[in-house]
Amino acid sequence: MRRWLAGPGTEATPAAIAALGALMAATFCIVTTENLPAGLLPQISSGLGVSLSATGQLVTGYALTVTLLTVPLTYATRRIPRRPLLLGLMTLFVLAGLSSAAAPNFALLLASRAVTALVHAVFWAVVTVTATGLFPPSVRGRIVAMVYGAGSMATILGVPAGSWIGQQAGWRAAFVALSGIGLIALVTVVVFLPSTAVTQTPASHTTAPDTPRYTVLLVTIVLAMTGLSMAFTYTVPFLTDVSGFSMQAVSPLLLLRGAVGIASVAVAGHLADHHPRLATTVPVALLSVSLIGMYLVGTVPLLAAVLMAVSGVALFTMITTLTSELLAVAPGNLYIASAGGNAVFNAGTAAGAVLGGLVLSDFGVRSVTLAGGLLAAAALAVLLADQLIGRVPRSSRETVTDSS
Repeated sequence: MRRWLAGPGTEATPAAIAALGALMAATFCIVTTENLPAGLLPQISSGLGVSLSATGQLVTGYALTVTLLTVPLTYATRRIPRRPLLLGLMTLFVLAGLSSAAAPNFALLLASRAVTALVHAVFWAVVTVTATGLFPPSVRGRIVAMVYGAGSMATILGVPAGSWIGQQAGWRAAFVALSGIGLIALVTVVVFLPSTAVTQTPASHTTAPDTPRYTVLLVTIVLAMTGLSMAFTYTVPFLTDVSGFSMQAVSPLLLLRGAVGIASVAVAGHLADHHPRLATTVPVALLSVSLIGMYLVGTVPLLAAVLMAVSGVALFTMITTLTSELLAVAPGNLYIASAGGNAVFNAGTAAGAVLGGLVLSDFGVRSVTLAGGLLAAAALAVLLADQLIGRVPRSSRETVTDSS
């Protein structure tokens, strides 16, 4: 681990690795909490005496809060040193989780979720910049991969584990368990995160500030995430209605997609550090090919399963590499730029779910994958056009890493 995270002439310290682990644990908790109610809807609904549709507001309201408030909140907290800010965020997270577990009615549970969403909005804007600031710029992509890998593990393992705890011990116990993990992360951050402002470290500075490139990346993210969300939101009906899989086969197939995606994260980090331009285009191309391929040959179960796995690789790799590139070219305040990227990711996810529903109602579930693939192709076209006109400079990151 220390050797993998070391840059040229530098070594990753045990304290930095421990702090990174704490930030990864915090990321795991926050992403799990974001999606946990989706796996506990029946228990929460019956426990608090509200309808399933009303309970679903715990997820939709959370996502809307994050999308709208990430940039304003990050701007408002931009002058707070990162260490006390993260300690405050994790303290709020633990308290909000315990409040959720103890909520006697739906209104108080919704209020507790709103607090957690506010924490999420700021946390995602600062966690990658803080984590990369602990290590040399030459390993930025690997650090981003590890942080986002923790978020991916939350989706693959955290949410199912939380759902299992809710089934065995009640939905409140799931929130208590997450608060416990969050408390451990909080204590580790207190002990190991350096008090020196992260803005004073080399990795906190943009490698090659480039406003046009940053804008291109934001457009790419919106298009690609909208297309991805369209297809992923309706994966289950596609597998059962188009590919002919039974409901019993759906969970293993979703697990397969997540597993191969997580396995690709380390490769994504290496690619982002050594070949940043290639790292941004290949995953988007894979996403487009896999989604359009599912439309064309998704009626063949084996091919549908393979293409689903490819889409998982595209998802996890794309998020890592595009985020790493955003941090490398971000203009102005790095935290605000990171917040902008996070808001755009969430906006694309929300837009994809809505547009996917419209396509589904008018043209059927099979067409959803085609529409998603075409949007991903448009994202790829934006990236390639930016490179073909010769505007993208060869950054210092490529110069350093290509010679190593």
